[in-house]
Amino acid sequence: MASPLQSPAAAPTGFVDVCAFEEAISSSRFNVLALENEKDKEGKQEATEVNEPSEKPQCQPGSSALDTSNNVAEEATDEIKSQELKLEGQPKTSTDSTEEFNIGVSKNIVVRKPAKVVFDLDQTVQDSNLDQLWKKNLLERVEERALAMQQRIIDKDNLKKELEKKAEKKIPKDNLAKEWFNIENMRVGDRVYLLDKLLPTLVLGVEKMLTQVERKKLLTEVDIPTKFDPINYLGEYLMRNNPYYITGSGMSGYQRVMREVTEDLKIHVTNTINNRVSKMKEKIKERKEQRESIDDLKVKVANTRKQALQEQFNEWIVDPKGMIPMTVIQNVLHEFFQNPDFQFGSSFKRLNIADSMEQRLSKTEFTEYVSSQIVDLKTEMFEELLKHLCHCADEFREVIKMDMQRQMFAELFLHCDCGKVGFLDRQRTLALLETFYDQSSKMLRSLLRNPRQWPFIEFEEIDLPEFWGDMDNQKHIYEDFDNVLLEMNRLLSEKHASKTQSELLKNSEDQHEHDKHRKSTLLPSVPEQQQGTIAGPEPNEILTEERDTESTEEQEPYRESITAQGQHEGSTMQQRTYRGSTVEEGSLRESEIEQGPHRGSIAEGSRRESVVEQGPHRGSIAEGSRRESVVEQGQHRGSVAEEGPRRGSVTPRGSRRGSVAEDKGSTEEQEPPTETIPEEQDMDSTSQSKEDSILTESEKSREATPFEHIEIPPQEEKTEEQISKEQLFTISELQEEDPVSSEKDHLSETAEEKVQKDKACEPKSPHIEGKSWSGELFTCNWKKYAKCEDEEQANLIYGNSRFTDLHSIIRNIQSYKEVKGRSAFNGVSFNLLQFVQLLETFVGEDAPLSVSETLTSFFKKGYVETEEEKMSTLEEARQKASRVRQGLLLEALFQMWDNDASGFLDLKEVDELLYAYKEGMEKESIQTAKLFIQFPKPHPGDEVRLSSKQFQKYIELIVSELKGNGDHALESLVEFLMTAVERSHIEGLRNSARRKWLHHIQRAAETSGVSLEPVYTETFKALTQDAQVHGNKKISAHISLLEENQLLPDRGTVLLRNTACTLEDAPFVLNKVLYRDMKGISFTVVDEGKPIHVPQVQHHGNIFFWNHSHKETDQNGSLLALPLQDAYMRIFGVMAVDTLRDPLKINIFLPHEIRFYQGVASVFSTAYHYVHSREHILHAVITGISWLYDVASGITSVTTYFVEPSPEQGSDYVLRNMMVTGPLGLTEIHRNPPTIFRKTCVFRDFLFRCTDSSEVILASVYGENHIVVPLRERTGEAMGALDFNIGRSKMLFYREFKDLQKMMKVIQAACYEILDELSGKIKKNLVLEIENAGEVQRAGVLFFRIMLQELQESLRMLASRHFISLLLYDYNPLAEPESLSDSQSQDVEANIKLIHDILTGAILFVDPELEFSSDLGNWDKCKLHINRYLVEKICTFDPTAKDVKVNSKLIGEYIKDHSRIEVWKFGNIVIECLYHWSHICLALTEINQKLNDSVTPPFPSKTDSCVYAKMPGGSWLGKC
Repeated sequence: MASPLQSPAAAPTGFVDVCAFEEAISSSRFNVLALENEKDKEGKQEATEVNEPSEKPQCQPGSSALDTSNNVAEEATDEIKSQELKLEGQPKTSTDSTEEFNIGVSKNIVVRKPAKVVFDLDQTVQDSNLDQLWKKNLLERVEERALAMQQRIIDKDNLKKELEKKAEKKIPKDNLAKEWFNIENMRVGDRVYLLDKLLPTLVLGVEKMLTQVERKKLLTEVDIPTKFDPINYLGEYLMRNNPYYITGSGMSGYQRVMREVTEDLKIHVTNTINNRVSKMKEKIKERKEQRESIDDLKVKVANTRKQALQEQFNEWIVDPKGMIPMTVIQNVLHEFFQNPDFQFGSSFKRLNIADSMEQRLSKTEFTEYVSSQIVDLKTEMFEELLKHLCHCADEFREVIKMDMQRQMFAELFLHCDCGKVGFLDRQRTLALLETFYDQSSKMLRSLLRNPRQWPFIEFEEIDLPEFWGDMDNQKHIYEDFDNVLLEMNRLLSEKHASKTQSELLKNSEDQHEHDKHRKSTLLPSVPEQQQGTIAGPEPNEILTEERDTESTEEQEPYRESITAQGQHEGSTMQQRTYRGSTVEEGSLRESEIEQGPHRGSIAEGSRRESVVEQGPHRGSIAEGSRRESVVEQGQHRGSVAEEGPRRGSVTPRGSRRGSVAEDKGSTEEQEPPTETIPEEQDMDSTSQSKEDSILTESEKSREATPFEHIEIPPQEEKTEEQISKEQLFTISELQEEDPVSSEKDHLSETAEEKVQKDKACEPKSPHIEGKSWSGELFTCNWKKYAKCEDEEQANLIYGNSRFTDLHSIIRNIQSYKEVKGRSAFNGVSFNLLQFVQLLETFVGEDAPLSVSETLTSFFKKGYVETEEEKMSTLEEARQKASRVRQGLLLEALFQMWDNDASGFLDLKEVDELLYAYKEGMEKESIQTAKLFIQFPKPHPGDEVRLSSKQFQKYIELIVSELKGNGDHALESLVEFLMTAVERSHIEGLRNSARRKWLHHIQRAAETSGVSLEPVYTETFKALTQDAQVHGNKKISAHISLLEENQLLPDRGTVLLRNTACTLEDAPFVLNKVLYRDMKGISFTVVDEGKPIHVPQVQHHGNIFFWNHSHKETDQNGSLLALPLQDAYMRIFGVMAVDTLRDPLKINIFLPHEIRFYQGVASVFSTAYHYVHSREHILHAVITGISWLYDVASGITSVTTYFVEPSPEQGSDYVLRNMMVTGPLGLTEIHRNPPTIFRKTCVFRDFLFRCTDSSEVILASVYGENHIVVPLRERTGEAMGALDFNIGRSKMLFYREFKDLQKMMKVIQAACYEILDELSGKIKKNLVLEIENAGEVQRAGVLFFRIMLQELQESLRMLASRHFISLLLYDYNPLAEPESLSDSQSQDVEANIKLIHDILTGAILFVDPELEFSSDLGNWDKCKLHINRYLVEKICTFDPTAKDVKVNSKLIGEYIKDHSRIEVWKFGNIVIECLYHWSHICLALTEINQKLNDSVTPPFPSKTDSCVYAKMPGGSWLGKC
């Protein structure tokens, strides 16, 4: 028999046994019993194995003399046997003792578990329970025994391994057996077989046989006869030591090594388990080594990245403790992961951005946090991340600088607000800004913004003729902005022309002389180094700020290093495609070359189309020159798109704010000018006297103030014109590397790059303009400065014990006001946020902090209020607080009185209680108050219902008639009514729950992203919850809306379509149509305008059942149909609720349920019209943007946002990105608009600053400039915002800026009209016939209609002399034709044709018969039509009227020939107004002709993620 170490019973490992027992546990009872039998057999086998070793020595021969190590082997074998006996005996003993103990307990004690008595159950259920208990007990016992067996086997294997190790130590190995290891001489399989089966015994037998031969001296005495036969001896030995029958013999050292050799050889035998296991082990080892190498590489990469991040941490400005707010770093990573260019998608987890600035990160924490977020980031992306981090570090410096400025202005507001009323006078503030602006130097005014222009003044404060006809470029928000850009573009064109000529010169000497002449004539005041290289912003950035060298070196080293290395790739967070940002677009956005009769074409052609074909451009893309430069050559005016100069280096990040950063190093290396510059007077002394300057107090510190003036040595003083030219060349891309430029220019460029690289190595200053950061941001803590009147008054009411019953209601009212923190614009005063934002807009982003300090000191001295004004201000603040307090008390009283949340109170019930006030003594005052209020029309049954606002107005009028103090009288009256209204505790709880459900409906509308689906969902949820909780009913409900019956008008002019229903009824009700000739009470509800309750539908006879599968006997229940009414009490649908699915046959609706359902219908109506009003506003905005894109090409994109409550409880409001208009004017409307949180906008807070203050924001982020304009509600709060991205240009042209104002004025007027109609304040103003076609069609033309009215009103206000001057225009220049040059005469001819075409086009609109008259081609006869009746016809003309038939194609030929630039340059208000009027009339005519498909609401369907929309009418608009 085999030895115990090699027995089959010891072969399985513990893990195999575990799997076997787990299978046994999960099998059936029979398998469990089989497992137990196998275990008993195994125990018997083990017992047999224990007894067998005692018999082994009797069968073994005495062979101790054959090997010197046999004694040691036998001793080791005996030790193994004894240990095995102990191991096998221990488990048996413990098991037996446990069984005996259990038997003893079972004999003496009977344990009974308490019986579980179950009544009324089936026998099958009881059997299943018993079966489950039996199985559970059995499985527990089997599992316990299996675990014990498994542990016993594991212990046995472990002990055997330990004994083998001991035996190896006692028996030395004989390494001679390793010679058997050979895999080349013969078949490995045969060798393995011999080594495994024969050789271990044969070698020992031969060894013993030779030992016997040597003992018998057979080899030395050959002739001696012997009976010893070696063959027989060897055979006997092999038979006696057969390994299949003899076990327990110790292994010698030779055998042990031979066994190891055998095992090693088995590995090389193919198609065997050992071979496969060996290969698996090799693969595992290889993979392990590969993983280890990868892990080592990852560790090295992670360490390298951490070192890079630690170095990058030094770029950031930190708080006094050397830490950065965590939310800032989270914003950086959030913007990086959201960048669409990288397309991360969902590969990176969403960051949970902190809400506050309290959590800070040190250098180590910063490194660990960023590293944890970018573990799987590739190397290329990590480099992009480092660039992004560096750019954001620079942006964060700007953020901190602006925040320091805001803190100054906030402290200034608190200083000026002496009475602590929370607001300052608007007119006085604007007057001080105008004074400061006028008294500032010209250099400072180039940084400041003109406070006499929009957005400082509102549209309503500008007269219509001035608003539409003011074309003076000097009135731009930036002083002399257009002229500077035109001059810059002229120089660009001249430089390009001169370069073209220089390329044609073949002689290098002539070329050198030509370059020298060009430099001396074109740029007399620009140093040669500036002519060679320029590191500045884009050519359309007008940057006039000059900073001191020290602050520049502190703030800009990294940006300059990016410029030197060519690493900057433009904006990393905005879209890469910019209109007008490629060289191919031409040298100017509005360049025109006068070349004859072909006028009105555009230099750049179709700019937006060309950008799409070119694709996005990153890196150093030269925008060329895009502004209005007019190059006069030849006799023809055409469009030329010259290639703009391409930059040799990338625009530095430091120039993104539109400021010139003068490098000290590069300035020192500049050579003197080529020509001598005459000395002239300094700019400050020529523009104003020192006595009038507001900065006279700081005369001694002028040298340290970078915005005052530029220090010019006496020998280098220049005129303002020369300085302007020098600045233009400093900020533009004129100095492109010329292939034929001199070696001197190349050396200067290399020197400049070297200086920039050296400065990049310098550490950044921890200060901003010499000031350290405190670590706090005003933007995050502005609420501590803001004053919320609602919360203050609510807290005062909470402290008043007289209104204890109203406290809970007021708390609910305050909690339901989720959109908080927005300031309302009132045009009279500024609160703190508005004041800070106004001053920030005035100062701009380019001015240093010293300008803000000077402005602050100026305001402190200039803002003075008289005692009367202070008292008036305090009284106004008191009245405002009183109004807020009254509103809270009356709203709470209304909700308490309206116990069933119906939304109205009965006037009779209210009067009954009011007449009892003071025992009827104030009855006369109440009747007097009724004379000043207009009550709503009585409902059927002479019931006059008061809404919440009507109730408040009624009570306020009564209080005004009462004697005594108004506040005391109101509180006394509210206290009386509060105690008079009886309400139980249960009714109060029911009222609170119902208010909550109604609030959810309104909230669903406000957070729906302009979708009705959430509104329907919350409406049905409120109905079903109230029915279950307060009515114990199961209801079904559906909502049907009125539609015009166009398909089957014989069945009625209108129909009811079921637009929504509860889920169970959807197959039978949804989208079904109810006609007037069908059964039903819905049209009765529509006609009568009151609810109808049918207690038992089976007995009514006029009920239409949508579900025909039910039998008539099963159609039992109640039905309630309620009308849906708008603000004008017009019926637009029906809401029906029934109990047909309720198991009770009779379950009628109670009065309190009917009143609550009326409240649900009212709130649903409000929510429904709220969503549709937002849709109409978006429709008007799309139309306005399409109009703007056709007249202003400087706008890169427009993004529309709406304000919504935050989905997170207790947080601020959010912004929803409703739609984005791209370069082509195509608007992408999102079905699920992205949500923007304030905490994710640390670097883009200009959106929330706009909605917070309801003011226009001018901001610059990542090198792109934005104009953010709020969309205001009637309350003055911002309901949304339009973000106009103008790219790298500092500002739009004045013409484009004015067109932007016109567009925003019309859109805001459209918003006001839509919101007023929603609230019922005004009736619908249907001016054009097309507005009667429907709500959607009206929203599509509302923008054009309001603009048409604006233009008509402007023309009506013009005097006759404006028209007469146009008629006489062609006579004036003919008097002295020789006095005009060729270019001037061409301009005159072009202007004459412009006048003729615009006036002829206008005449063809109002007098279409002129088309068929011979007077059409004769101007002398056509101008006879221009009389006093023409303006009247224009002002009353409706292009959408049915009787109007005009030739749009003919009129378009007259008008389309003239560009927007041409009309603007002519500068006549009549032509300006008629030009826009004609285009709008053409657009409306086109829309009217395509009425069915042109004004469809451009909003996504359920299956679309977004849609693209572009409103019609734009094809007629003149391009710029």
